[in-house]
This record gives sequence, C-alpha cells and structure tokens, in this order.
Amino acid sequence: MFAVFPCLAYGIAVAPGLRSSVVSSSTNRCASAVMAATVFIDGEAGTTGLQVRARLESRKDIELLTLPEDKRKDAKARAEAINKADAVILCLPDDAAKEAAALVAPDNDRTVLIDASTAHRVNPAWAYGFPELSAEQRKSIAKSKRISNPGCYATGYIALTAPLKHAGLLKPSAALVASAISGYSGGGKPLIGVFEGTEPHEPWGAYGFNLNHKHLPEMCRFSGLDAPPIFLPAVGAFAQGMVVSVPIHYDRDLTDGVGAGGSVGAAVHKALAAHYEGCRFVTVMPLGDQAWQTQGLLERNAFLRPDALNDTNQLQIFVYCNDEKRTCVVAARLDNLGKGASGAAVQNLNIALGLDEATGLL
Repeated sequence: MFAVFPCLAYGIAVAPGLRSSVVSSSTNRCASAVMAATVFIDGEAGTTGLQVRARLESRKDIELLTLPEDKRKDAKARAEAINKADAVILCLPDDAAKEAAALVAPDNDRTVLIDASTAHRVNPAWAYGFPELSAEQRKSIAKSKRISNPGCYATGYIALTAPLKHAGLLKPSAALVASAISGYSGGGKPLIGVFEGTEPHEPWGAYGFNLNHKHLPEMCRFSGLDAPPIFLPAVGAFAQGMVVSVPIHYDRDLTDGVGAGGSVGAAVHKALAAHYEGCRFVTVMPLGDQAWQTQGLLERNAFLRPDALNDTNQLQIFVYCNDEKRTCVVAARLDNLGKGASGAAVQNLNIALGLDEATGLL
C-alpha cells in the first residue's frame, strides 16, 4: 500500500518509491494536475519509452509516475506502479511485456495497458491499436483495457491494403510483396550504437531473409488478406523515418471491374481517400501525375524521402499507377518512432482515456 505524501502546498498524493514528473515541474503544473490521469511507462529508458515520455511530460492532463533507477526492474515496485496508474504503456521486449501484463492485480479492472511490443498484437483479448482501421476499431480501443500498439512496418502495410480489401478492390487472395526502409532507430539502442558509433558500418542494408519477420502475423490479420506478403525490410543510415511500398498487379491482385469505364489507378486512389477522409493523422496525397507536379512533394521531383514526417504522428499515402502497364505502387510514409511507435501509443492512450486523440501530438 502507498503512504501519502503532500506535493508541496498543493496536497497531491505521491507514492513513496514513485517520483512523479509533476513533483519536479512548475507549481502551475502541480496545481493543475489534481485531476490529471496517472500514467506509468514501464521501460521508459528505451528508445520508444523515451519518445513516449517526451510526448507526455509537458502535458497538464497527465501525471507521470516514474520509478527510481534502482527500482525499474524490481517486480514489486513495478507492480505497485502498474496498479496505481490509470494507464500503463509497456515499452519492453515481448517476454517482459507479458510478465508486466501479469502484474496487474486480479481485482484491478481499472488500469489500461498499452503494449508497444509484439507480444499481444494478434491476441483477440487485446484491441489492435490502429484506430484508422475503421470506426469500430476506434470504438474497440476506446472501451478496451488492453491495447496492443501496431508495429511500424505493419502500420504502413495495413494502412495501404486494408481499405482496398474492405472496399472490395483487393482480392483476399492477392499475392503481395512489401518492401520497406526504416531509419536505424527502429533497431533500438544496439543498432543506434552501430550507426552512431565510430566503427565503419554499411550505408544501407536489407535483412529479414528468413522471410519470417515478426510483423507478418499482424500484417496478415489486419489487412484482411488470406496470406501475409513477401516482406523485404531494410535499414538505412538515417535515424528516423520510413517508407513502406506495396506493388499491385491489376489482373493478379484486383477484383474484376475495378475502374470500369475509367482509370483503375483513380479508383484505387478514390477508395483510399474515401477511407481516410477526415482522419487527423492519415493523409492520402495527390494521385500519380498530380503528385509529380506538387511542389516539394518529391525531392528533386523524383525521390520520396523517408524522414519528412519525423517527430510527428502523421502518415502519408501515395498512389502511383500505370493503367497502360496495369501496375500500381501504393506507398506509406511515416516516422517509425512516431505513428510507428510512440506517437501511436500516445494516440491510443488519449482515446482510451476519453481525451481528444490528437492531444500532445503533431
């Protein structure tokens, strides 16, 4: 049980062993935090955890609960923090995330868990944290106490394919390939150490040649397709940013009659634009030839750079089609640490707490 200590003259209860960010902030924030939701980031010293904290620590509607460094791996201290908080964001490896989820007391039906790991993404007891998937998905997140944050690559792939499948344009049996490149921060501190260290390293590297990437199960389930894509990820010598590209063959992958009497590419673009109409964080960019003409959209009118959305929760969708050759490429650009990780976690946190989902996000 927590003893109660006053927060200076403002009478805010703070548990021993927990150092609230509110305590060390301005007195105005301390005073305004009386009704704030308490949030504990389990694994806040990692790449995603640090990014989540940066998005929350200046907010007056959030009180961060933080364990002293020597208690961060202490199961008892973590259990107390988890059960004290209104919401917990797990920024941990898969096994540790499962252990943390098990620390919720059996009689605690109040605390919301948001897991940023892969551990629970296809677990039907956990809501999948991609609210733009559908109106029903957003409602599921809002009422759930267990939310699994999507993977960064999976976010891009699902954003591109699920609307086309749900609109009846993409065959369930579509045999797709997804290629993607991410900034090295996606590999966490070990890979960051390689790219920011003094030893020579590759400027770019493809990987995942076992064709069994950990994002494949969620890519299959939430795209609505019968099978996952052949997935070709790569990492480049830049810290943040991501582009996920999916080629589409009209005759192989699209249902009969798509674009009847008009452009197939325009029909694909229209379906994506309709799905994301009104979304705060997903934007469908101008179609093909129009996109080429949009000033600044492509570097030197040729290159889609992956880092243009860094430090935001935005995701942009591009559609490039050649009706004559009956081929198309749809691409998603996002920050792998933003909409691909910490930004999405904060968005899900906001929804679960009944707040405006854009609070604290760009």
